[in-house]
Amino acid sequence: MSKAVWAAMLVGMGGSLGCMARYGLSLAGARLLPGWPLGTFAANCLGCLLMGLVTELAGHGSALSPEARLVLATGFCGGFTTMSAMVADAGRMLESGHLMQAAWYLGLTLAGSALAFALGTAAVRLALRWSGVGAGA
Repeated sequence: MSKAVWAAMLVGMGGSLGCMARYGLSLAGARLLPGWPLGTFAANCLGCLLMGLVTELAGHGSALSPEARLVLATGFCGGFTTMSAMVADAGRMLESGHLMQAAWYLGLTLAGSALAFALGTAAVRLALRWSGVGAGA
């Protein structure tokens, strides 16, 4: 099997798991907070946290294999996070006349996702520093 086919299979496996996880989170979010897209919000923030972790680990050579990066970052995070669902949720809010709710949702999602990514990278740096791996960095 060629490297490209194997890479595509890894991305597909991760993406399938990410999509299923997002669907489950959407169902749970709808039960916890009906009328607000908690599942999509949580998926985007958690996915960005994971992306931050993976990105920082990938920057430390053998800390994460290229295959694991494909499964986790491109596959799982790609399937788990969702710009299209976020925009659709905001569109439904706008259509029902909830301009401020849509604005807050979009702002909180973007800010929360950026913060989650930063926390993920910081957590890896701290863990590597404590373990002595990142002492020189």
